[in-house]
Amino acid sequence: MATTELTADTIQKTITENDIVLVDFWADWCQPCKRFGPIFEDSSDQHPDIVHAKVDTEAEQQLAAELQITSIPTLMAFREGVLVFNQAGALPAPALQQVVDAVKALDMDDVRAQIAAAGAAQG
Repeated sequence: MATTELTADTIQKTITENDIVLVDFWADWCQPCKRFGPIFEDSSDQHPDIVHAKVDTEAEQQLAAELQITSIPTLMAFREGVLVFNQAGALPAPALQQVVDAVKALDMDDVRAQIAAAGAAQG
């Protein structure tokens, strides 16, 4: 499955309408991004059940700012509309596979309960 380009207009719908979405924030001038790109593409081929999406931070500067992207590449993973992973830096293929496996294995009822408990604790 090919990766999908996301924009400020399409990101929310993509995240909410798909079970798992991985988003790679990148820029054309970024050498680590260029090294991570093929790894991300390979993952999209290996996991057609997961939406692999990319955000060009140069074209989508406002979106990158809203999501507090301060370093690229940054990988975010969403499961059932919830941000469950957020890390800057190019991942090697085995590390990306670990992220995919971990996101797939999440108990989302438990995740939502933890989020609710954290929100209640903050008051």
